[in-house]
Parts: sequence; C-alpha cells; structure tokens
Amino acid sequence: MSRAERHLLLAVSLCVALVSSPWAAASGNGNGKPLVTAITKDAATSLYTVPIKDGHPLVLDLAGALIWTSCAAAHPTLECHHHFCMHAHSYHPPGCPHNGYGRADVEDPFRCKCTAHPYNPFSGESATADLTRTRLSANATDGKNPLYPVSFTAVTSCAPDSLLAKLPAGAVGVAGLARTRLALQAQVARSQKVANKFALCLPSGGGGGGVAIFGGGPLFLLPPGRPDVTATLAGETPLHRNKDLPGYFISAIKIAVNQEQVQLYTQEPLVVELSSRIPYTALRPDVYRAVIDAFDRATAGRKRVTPAVAPFELCYDSRELGSTRLGYAVPQIDLVLEGGKNWTVFGGNSMAQVNDDTACLAVVKMKGEKGNPPPPAAVIGGFQMENNLVVFDEEKQRVGFSGLLWGRQTTCSNFNFTLAA
Repeated sequence: MSRAERHLLLAVSLCVALVSSPWAAASGNGNGKPLVTAITKDAATSLYTVPIKDGHPLVLDLAGALIWTSCAAAHPTLECHHHFCMHAHSYHPPGCPHNGYGRADVEDPFRCKCTAHPYNPFSGESATADLTRTRLSANATDGKNPLYPVSFTAVTSCAPDSLLAKLPAGAVGVAGLARTRLALQAQVARSQKVANKFALCLPSGGGGGGVAIFGGGPLFLLPPGRPDVTATLAGETPLHRNKDLPGYFISAIKIAVNQEQVQLYTQEPLVVELSSRIPYTALRPDVYRAVIDAFDRATAGRKRVTPAVAPFELCYDSRELGSTRLGYAVPQIDLVLEGGKNWTVFGGNSMAQVNDDTACLAVVKMKGEKGNPPPPAAVIGGFQMENNLVVFDEEKQRVGFSGLLWGRQTTCSNFNFTLAA
C-alpha cells in the first residue's frame, strides 16, 4: 500500500470515528438555547440535587470530574481507545488504584471496554465501572421560563448501588460540575451548542427550590420587572487552576470583619475554593482563629449562648441580634478578591439558625491542615452561596456573583418554572 493510500485510509477511519462518536448521535437539537433545571436542597444531608436523570435527582458536585449514575444491567460501553476514556482518567479519586483504562470484553477478548472511577466524596468511597452513555433531560429556557423539554446523551460512568451511600434519598448518582471535559456543563455546551458556562442559584431549603442554568443567557427572578441578574452582578474574579484538583479556585487578597482587615500570619494571597460538598465554609486553622477572634471582638456587646452548638464556636441569642433585609444585624465579613471586588457575607449567609432562639456564626475549622496538595485557606460551603447567583464561566475563566439576593427583594426560589405558553 502506498503512502497516499495509507493517508486516505486514515482519513476515512477518522471520519468513521467522528460519525460514530456519542456526540454525533446526541439528540440535543443544538438550537443554542440554554438549559434550565430546578435545584432542591436535601434537608437531611444539606446537599443540592437536580432531577435530570429520568426525573430522578443527581447530586451537584462542583469538584466532581464526571457524571456517574447507577446503570441497567444491559448498557453500552465506550472502548478504551475512545478519547473520552482518556478524559475519564484525567483525575484519579483518592484511594483508588491505578489499574489501567479498561477491561477485556467477555464476548470479544480483543475488545477493551473503558472503565472509569466514580467517586462519592460524601462517603469517601470509589469504584471501578463502565464508561457509558446516558440520556439526561432538562428544559430549554429564555431565562424567564422553561420553553420545552430537551433530552440529550451524555458520557457518564456507571456505579454500583453501594456507591449511593450517604447521598440524599432517591438520588441515583452525582453530576460533576468541575473544570473537565466530562463535567455536566461541558457536555451540555457541546451537545446544545451553547457557551461553556453555568449559573447556580442555590436555595436555602424550607420548601423553596433554586435554579441552575447551563449555557449562559439571562436569568430573571420574580417579581416581574426585575432586571436580568446575570447582567447586574456584584462582582467577578479570575478562576485559577489546581493541577491536582479539577474544582473552582479563586484568590483573595485579604479578609475583613466589620470593614476592618483581619490580621493573618501570611501576606500571601489566599487560595479559596468554592464547594457544594460541605454545608458551611471551612477555614484553615490559622485563618479560622483570626476570623473567629475578629468576629468575637466585633460582637462583644451581644448576648452569647454557651456552650456553643456544635460544630460552631460562636453562638448568640437570636432574639437580641436584630434584623435587617440582609438577615441578622451582625458584622459583615468581606473576602477582598483578586481584581478588587468584595464577596460580602451578610447575616443571611453568615448566621445559621440552629434552634428557635440561637443563631451561630456558620464557619468551621478545616480538618487536615497539612497534605499534598496543601489545602486552600478557605473553602466556601453551600450555605454561604445560597440565595446568591454564582456564574461559572469557563470560556472567560472567571466566576461572578450577585451577592445576597435578599437585598434585591428576591430569592433563588423565585424563578418562574411555569412552562411558557
């Protein structure tokens, strides 16, 4: 065979591979419309879910590298040479052995079936299971209402039922949202031909849900007449990568309590991770002690509740705190971010109501202060992101935030999920 014939054969093979790829067969209609879905906060676990797998919930995980769900006994499996198989192995879960890309097909020993390593960060367990294709669904949106249902094919990992431990009741897996090619938003972007960005508006629970939009576009919250929240963000800051972890990291220049700078042991910028895995913001021990002491001084005249309610250190008689439209009247906490904007935590996001008469400063001391890679200075938990639209823009490599929506007289539960006529 001549060199020209070999090149022609290679070109034909590549074309066949592209046509047979899961994205060529995806049923998403590629109309350029963002997708919207409701977010529910599980009261028992404080985790957030979206009902996108045949109406069953998947848990949102900002640090999850891929989507994984339980599978039927008969399911398609990608082959080891598929490029998505390589992407599925880009990040290895902790404690999971490196045992290659796949397994031999029982019926065809010369065919290698791709396996992935789904990881449950809430139980700390991982597994080895087939990389497959799964139908997911949401609704196209104009940012005001759902328009019509959209179903699309996504590359996902199977998982044994045992991996569902410690997930909310009824959840069938995890929707990874990290900065990877197999994360949910990246797959929506490719299948629907929309921007590789998404916005989360996490609910505070209590019966009201939140909203997630994948693919950009506006977001309007009730009451009618309010401006597009995505066009009136309080600030944005660059995203930074961590070579060992696929999550979302930003940089803070300093921390202030009651508008006074907190004195820290380091003058270096603080690495901050955004996480949906933990309910409350966790601070590295040195940062935690400085912030707790500063908040304690700033609330010296307030009636403390002792002993404090675990896992918190500072608790107060909430009947005497006073209230504002942004929550309890307590000192604000500011993360001064790279670029100069402040992520401001008001009483609505800083004080957790632990019983009828007690509210506590909802920050905890980070465990495992040493390690490889070293932990960030702060991990912002779900409670501090509730009722605050957070926009993750992979194309611009930036994250934006609205600030506490109570100040705009609305909440994350105010998206109109009535199907547009």
